[in-house]
Amino acid sequence: MLYHLFYPLSEEYIFLNIFRYITFRSMMAFIIAVVVSIFWGKYFISFMKSRQFGQIIRSDGPESHFKKAGTPTMGGVFLVGSVLAALLFAGNFFSIPVLLTLFVMGSFFILGGLDDYLKVLKRNTDGVSARVKLIWQFITGIIVGVLLLHFDVVDTNVYIPFFKGMSIDLSYSYVFFVAFVIVGSSNAVNLTDGLDGLAIGPIMTSAASLGILAYVAGHKEIATYLYIPYIENVGELFVICAAIIGAGVGFLWYNSYPAQIFMGDVGSLTLGGVLGTVAVITKNEILFVLIGGVFVAEAVSVILQVGSYKTRRKRIFKMAPLHHHFELLGWPEPKVIVRFWIISAGLAILALATLKIR
Repeated sequence: MLYHLFYPLSEEYIFLNIFRYITFRSMMAFIIAVVVSIFWGKYFISFMKSRQFGQIIRSDGPESHFKKAGTPTMGGVFLVGSVLAALLFAGNFFSIPVLLTLFVMGSFFILGGLDDYLKVLKRNTDGVSARVKLIWQFITGIIVGVLLLHFDVVDTNVYIPFFKGMSIDLSYSYVFFVAFVIVGSSNAVNLTDGLDGLAIGPIMTSAASLGILAYVAGHKEIATYLYIPYIENVGELFVICAAIIGAGVGFLWYNSYPAQIFMGDVGSLTLGGVLGTVAVITKNEILFVLIGGVFVAEAVSVILQVGSYKTRRKRIFKMAPLHHHFELLGWPEPKVIVRFWIISAGLAILALATLKIR
């Protein structure tokens, strides 16, 4: 809101011209999100403890996790809330990419909140059924795909990283591809959220790399120089990504091992969907497989495990998702978490390096 309030006054008060710069507003969004999440998080955790809204641990998980039963959950409420608080001050709500990203954020926030409500208050470990989740997510994704094409935000090409100007035109099927990326990202992040601080680390590194990609794609001269598609107003997504990183820092203050609060589906489904949306709007759908490599590995491990057991009655991993496999191999939980963070950071840097390879 500060952008819309102060920038129109920049002609009269020159110093307010600073609000036109995405870099300044991104820095402001980061700082606001950090402060809000740390202060709000303290009171949110106390509230959840007083109401005894604790995590329900699945009986088929690792035995070491049973001691975590009762730890407050739904931390995604103050995590996502901190992102929105930062955007109220620094966001540009005239940007269609921003509005579509916020639409996904709101839709998946409601879905995740409902899922956590059923799990925590109704003591139902399954929450919203998988079928209802997928239908909800795909409808949201399809709406985004249709609106992206309707407002000419992007074209129907899928660009191949590592190659200059190489793309595949999906025509109208691009709408379903958009939905697939958003839904896949949301659920992959959700699967990764199984250890204290495990998911938020890769979320922050992914947001950082996608934010940089959004900034360069929204800068015509830089985009032309790097041979990437220029997308009008997409640089505004850098502000959202900065807010996610800031809120993630504040959330990690409480979620680091041993966690004082868990993210819950309200956080993981929402932020996963947002990352997928940013990847789509910046035309980095394929590169996002590398950026979010940790999420991909977690999701693929589940698919392989289920497929192998159904067809051969044999398991590939000791337990899926992948982080549980390493736990059962004897790795201490903090070691699994930090090593996954390191891998995620390395993949994010490698993804950014592809900008000069094209």
